[in-house]
Amino acid sequence: MLRVALSQLKTHYRRFIAIGLAVMLSVMFLSATLMVGASTNASLGASIGEAYRNADLVATPRNGNPFSKAAVDAAASSPAVDQSYAERSTYVTFEANGEQFGRLRNAAPAGLEGAELVSGTMPLKPFDVLLDAKTARHLNLDPGSTMELRGSGPEEKAIVTVSGLVQPTNDPFASSAAQLTAGGTVLDAVLGAGTGHSGAQFSGVQFILKPGEDVAAAKEYITHRMEAAGAEGPVLQTAQEKVTATVAMLSGGQDQLTIVLLAFAGVAILVSMLVVSNTFSVLVAQRTRELALLRCLGAGRPQIRGSVIVEALAVGFFASVLGVAAAVGVMSGLVAWAATQPGQTFATLAVPPSAVIAGLLAGTLLTVIAALVPAKAATAVAPLAALRPADDASVRNRRGKVRLVLGAVVLAGGSALLAFGSASVSLEVALLGGAASFIGVLLCSSLFIPAVVSWAGRLASPAGVPGKLAAVNATRNPARTSATAAALLIGVTLVSLMMTGASTARQAFNSTLGETYPVDLAAPTAVGPDAGDAQQALDKIRALDGVSAAALLQPVGRLADGSAPDGGGAIYALGSADASAVLRDEKLRPAPAKVYLPEDSPTGPASITTAAGTVTLDATVLTTRHIPPFVADSTITAGPLTEAPGMVWVKVADSVSGEQVQAIQKNIAAALGVPERTVSGAAIERATFNSIIDVLLLVVTGLLGIAVVIALIGVANTLSLSVLERTRENSLLRALGLTKGQLRGMLAIEAVLVAGVAAVLGGGLGIVYGWLGAQATLGGMADVIPSVPWGQLAAVFGVAVVAGLLASVVPARRAARLSPVEGLATA
Repeated sequence: MLRVALSQLKTHYRRFIAIGLAVMLSVMFLSATLMVGASTNASLGASIGEAYRNADLVATPRNGNPFSKAAVDAAASSPAVDQSYAERSTYVTFEANGEQFGRLRNAAPAGLEGAELVSGTMPLKPFDVLLDAKTARHLNLDPGSTMELRGSGPEEKAIVTVSGLVQPTNDPFASSAAQLTAGGTVLDAVLGAGTGHSGAQFSGVQFILKPGEDVAAAKEYITHRMEAAGAEGPVLQTAQEKVTATVAMLSGGQDQLTIVLLAFAGVAILVSMLVVSNTFSVLVAQRTRELALLRCLGAGRPQIRGSVIVEALAVGFFASVLGVAAAVGVMSGLVAWAATQPGQTFATLAVPPSAVIAGLLAGTLLTVIAALVPAKAATAVAPLAALRPADDASVRNRRGKVRLVLGAVVLAGGSALLAFGSASVSLEVALLGGAASFIGVLLCSSLFIPAVVSWAGRLASPAGVPGKLAAVNATRNPARTSATAAALLIGVTLVSLMMTGASTARQAFNSTLGETYPVDLAAPTAVGPDAGDAQQALDKIRALDGVSAAALLQPVGRLADGSAPDGGGAIYALGSADASAVLRDEKLRPAPAKVYLPEDSPTGPASITTAAGTVTLDATVLTTRHIPPFVADSTITAGPLTEAPGMVWVKVADSVSGEQVQAIQKNIAAALGVPERTVSGAAIERATFNSIIDVLLLVVTGLLGIAVVIALIGVANTLSLSVLERTRENSLLRALGLTKGQLRGMLAIEAVLVAGVAAVLGGGLGIVYGWLGAQATLGGMADVIPSVPWGQLAAVFGVAVVAGLLASVVPARRAARLSPVEGLATA
């Protein structure tokens, strides 16, 4: 039987291509995920290790308290130590094309200095500094440039000269700011004269040991000397041990990312199992008479089952090898690309054994496990009854009824848990309920998917005979149709869930942010003799790219008792049209005879001093303090106060990025003639959050897209095998007058029906799961109103239908190419 199984693979290898593709994609995803985690840790190690590359030992405080000068000197004077470097560092600011932020550390001895000089010289004078070349290019600084470094106090400063430029560090603890290196004199100046070098404190010490020194003994001896000098539990590690410990500390988030990616890989594996199982079921059904003949010739049931398992084992292992190789290739390309990006030269590829072993085992096992049921079905029919093909579990047989009952119970229980978790804002309960209910949906799919496909088949009636035949063929084998659609249903449901959840979360965040920060950007107008025309400035602001609306508010009064939280700020007049245009909070619209005050203002009537005298208005205290007092423009008709600045409120477009908002702020300040720091608002926070949502949604959709691709491979494969199964039937239709085009159209409609129904059902389930998931996650923080991204869901439906249509091209071409006579002659 082994020879029979291998001959099947050799003779009918095309039938196993789809299985191999599905397994290869899922294994590639799984192995690449494990490589991502390992490569990230390796890259972190390469970047962090840069700081210790010349050291034999590294000492760090156990409790975070810095080492004293006495402890450092005690360690440096150890007989085992050849060179040592005790690091001091602080953060400073300096002026260079605006205020800049930098990290200043003391220079190390030549043997332990990790900075690589690009131009200039190392610090030779007390007030020389090294600057990283990236910052120097950005700020147009060169060797010989001078600047003033400022510490935390007004007297803590030093005027320094750039003596040389060095390669930027890849150390994640230091790479976010300008990198400066100087001698102890500069450190003492910016840290304050009171610290003095004798009272300096050090964050760590690096050592080069003398040749031949035993590392373990040196660790123990240096530790003892430092403790004797007052250090509390210094931690002595080799450079590699230090890097490994630091990477472990930093990689907690990376581990979580790996877990999330593994969850998506699990989805891809589940979909692959459905595709593989369905494909083997069709293959076994096609070979019923062949297998029965083998039984008649003496092959036992275990041998028949074994032959199917051998086929699955061979296909699964070969596809897994290709999947692991593809993962290595993809990751190699990504790492090579990353290494070419600025500041990413440390990117390192790591292929852990777990990525190879897990990929090979997972791919082989998923194929074998998925083939178990079809293998059992291969022996379910007696040899003499082989002319009557056996059907899979249906609603009418015992196994199908048990599955439906179990599915209904799981669906009902899971739905109840999901509803409870959503109502009680318990994400854990909602996740459990959502997973259980979806399993119930899959178990019950053989009941409702064929019925929906049959109903949808009516829509194909206008296509004539091909449409009617396609509708009948799509539901001829309900179990096969259900399994094919269920694979696609999983992917579409998860994609729709993420889209709906992201849209709902975005709306909840923007609504909450709009109530707290009703104005995107606000800026005062300039006052005094040099102030320009505010209306002209407003016109310039309205013309800015990314600005959707802008309004000019004039100060028309002040609170007479100065009882506003800011001590009596101006009260501005806001027109109803301007309010509708610029305010994010749709409920915030000024009414006549009222004054609107920021949060924490006194309640009750408010006395307001205007240019024409004092008026008293009913006060409405808002739930935000991020907006000045205002009234409707019809409430106070007196002229504006000349001594107070006006106010410009700006609403930016929803599509702008954080960088665009910063450019808009700069242009607003320039148009009004005011400092850029006076332009404030929450536009950057809104843009940043929306950008994060968009990126996460894009990444997740891409990851889930792999599952959808695998499912579509299943659609194409099922259709291909169905064409082979119906060769004589299709040839008879051709002989009766069905044209090649009509045959291709019939198969295309059949694929579109299955893909379209799966997309519609998956979209509906995704909307429900997405909203309930958002409610369970965000219900305790904001009002969660369902937001359905109809455009995105329509795109998903369109992609699924078009992909289903494309999946039918090859099978339809193969079916149309066969002449009716040849097809009718097929046994």
